[in-house]
Parts: sequence; C-alpha cells; structure tokens
Amino acid sequence: MPAAMREPYATPQVAAAFSAFPDAARERLLAARTLILDVARRTEGVGAIEETLKWGQPSYATPETGSGSPIRLGIPKSDQFDWALFVHCQTELTRRFAAHYPDVFTFESARALLFRADEAIPEDALRHCIAMALTYHLRR
Repeated sequence: MPAAMREPYATPQVAAAFSAFPDAARERLLAARTLILDVARRTEGVGAIEETLKWGQPSYATPETGSGSPIRLGIPKSDQFDWALFVHCQTELTRRFAAHYPDVFTFESARALLFRADEAIPEDALRHCIAMALTYHLRR
C-alpha cells in the first residue's frame, strides 16, 4: 500500500517507532499494521483500536470493548527472522494459531509469529490470526 494511503499514526512516537525499524522489515511491519486496522474495522465486537507503544513497539489494543488481547509489531530476537507479530504470552493464541496453520507460520513459543522480509505475507491466514487475537476475550 503506498505510504500516502496509509492511515495516520496515533502519535508521533508510533511514527518514530516505525521509522526506526530496519528497512528490510519496515514495509512488512507497515503492511501488518494495515491488516490489523482493517481486520479491526471488519470484525464485529472489536470496536475502536488503540495504537500505542508497549516496550517501544507499536501495540494494538481494544480498550473500548475489551474484546481482544493486545498485538504488538516488532523485530524478533532471532536473527533468522526480520519481523514479528507478538501476542500476550499468557494467552493460548499461538497454540490456536498453530492448530489452524501448523505449516504456514513459524512460532516463537507462546509469544510470536515470525517472518522473513523476503517472503510473502500469508494474508488470509494472518487476517484470521489477527481476528482471533482481537476477539480473544469474546471467544475464550
């Protein structure tokens, strides 16, 4: 998606966080941000998304409805991967993601989906995982 068509950032600090990401990962992280915001709009019960920073990473929460578990975007510790979508490690989300998509994603224990910048984003599967996170408290 061209930069001019992206939704404005919630704060200058969130914009700075995206600017600070390595070039190889930034476009993929921005694409994931777009998916999160789009899935939130299209998913019943989610409500408004709050975009903030948590641990220096862009974070997406559902404070209006409390429907979901926060999602964060960032760089994983593993140098084999370029970017990650993090979820709360005390949820069952990565286990649920793995049950649906065992051969689609690489998982980092109970906390993240890991990606390489040179690989295509499995958009339909990632949209489903995002929706599961954003409605986690509705479906427990």
